[in-house]
Amino acid sequence: MTLGRLNHVGVATPSIERSIAMYRDLLGATDIGEAFDLPAQKVRVCFVDLPNSQIELLEPLGADSPIAKFLEKNPAGGQHHLCFEVPDIHAAAAEMTARGATVLGEPRIGAHGTPVLFLHPKGTGGVLVELMESPAH
Repeated sequence: MTLGRLNHVGVATPSIERSIAMYRDLLGATDIGEAFDLPAQKVRVCFVDLPNSQIELLEPLGADSPIAKFLEKNPAGGQHHLCFEVPDIHAAAAEMTARGATVLGEPRIGAHGTPVLFLHPKGTGGVLVELMESPAH
């Protein structure tokens, strides 16, 4: 497995609208996508495009959302995960398991429309890591 570029930093937020305003008005972000629901992941998502990466804003779609659980511990929100691109998600899952990482569930389609999986933070220095199959573009 070859670890690719940092695709995005996932940021949990209780309000995508307030977070968009902060990135736009305080930090000067100008390339902000439309928010959309991702019911399979139980989140509402919005991407803030940067010259070298993206910020993925994540708002829970319900009380059973993983983001709702994160916000219970961190009510103001905050960094949720780092996402790195990999060339083949299934090969990455097999290699991560062989190396002793805990892969959380099976690969599923993420917000970019490509397969993703998550590695448990206990094996990755306390950081939730998302691996994403590199988009075709």
